[in-house]
Amino acid sequence: MRRVRHTAEALTLQHVPAPAPGPGQLLVRAEAIGVTLPAVRALTPRPDHTGPTPDTAPRPVAGEVAGTVEATGPDVTGYAPGDRVTGLCFGDAYAELAVLEVAMASPVPPTATAEEAVALLRGGLVAYGALDAARPQPGETALITGAASGAGHLALQLARLRGAGRVVAAVSDPAAKGPFLRGLGADSVIGYDGPDWPAAAREAPAYVLDAVGGELLAPAVRALADGGRLIAYSSGSGPLTGHDLLSGGKTVTGFQLARVARDQPHRYTAWRDELWRLHATGELRPRIAARIPLEDAATAHALLTDRANLGKVLLIP
Repeated sequence: MRRVRHTAEALTLQHVPAPAPGPGQLLVRAEAIGVTLPAVRALTPRPDHTGPTPDTAPRPVAGEVAGTVEATGPDVTGYAPGDRVTGLCFGDAYAELAVLEVAMASPVPPTATAEEAVALLRGGLVAYGALDAARPQPGETALITGAASGAGHLALQLARLRGAGRVVAAVSDPAAKGPFLRGLGADSVIGYDGPDWPAAAREAPAYVLDAVGGELLAPAVRALADGGRLIAYSSGSGPLTGHDLLSGGKTVTGFQLARVARDQPHRYTAWRDELWRLHATGELRPRIAARIPLEDAATAHALLTDRANLGKVLLIP
């Protein structure tokens, strides 16, 4: 089979034997593979790296996979060859055949294609959970950063569905991404370096769903209305001072989907079922930014690094 691994700061196509599923695992023939920003960041050398030379041995690349079960490992129940599934693969996701842990797998309903499943489920669960953590109230203004990303464009739609009175989308290039986001329900689209950012004077959002972090975190907190809430679900971090929070009685909460899946599986399942329902009714529309052949994975990574995507970026084996 073909797979892509990260070797010496490059993505390299390899031809290798098919893996075998172990206990509690599924072997899935991939039809669509989702590229995630955390995976891209994990493979990007830090400019301030001062430690030992990084290991250059070939490394697997994690990602979201959807396809058909080819084989099941020992003691697996609930799945059989031929079942359609999706899930997050922490091993070799960039491959024609991927091994999924049963705990990370979800059935794909007949109402969704493999591409739609990848574009909807993981990003949708992150967006839904972050929104739930924000405790949205009807009529409030929401600010969504990274709004054109795989999770961000779903967070925008979910905020509207949960009763937001106004939804502001923040992106790197409002001119290029504005039509796409307004088509999904954004009332206004602003840029991080434009006159509307940090938007405190004009928007004063009640809550921010932050997918960017870094140097944008503190301005986003300052943009909040008094009593506002920021939910950080980015893998990027940024500095805050106590004054940023004390001024106006604001709060910042970190959201991690894996923690909910581990500690509160009933909530995880309920969110997943609601996402499938919203998709089936047409209320939630996952968008695919690009379908890129597996062997061109570097192109997919460049789209996310440059923040040029409008929706989810997929690799097609």
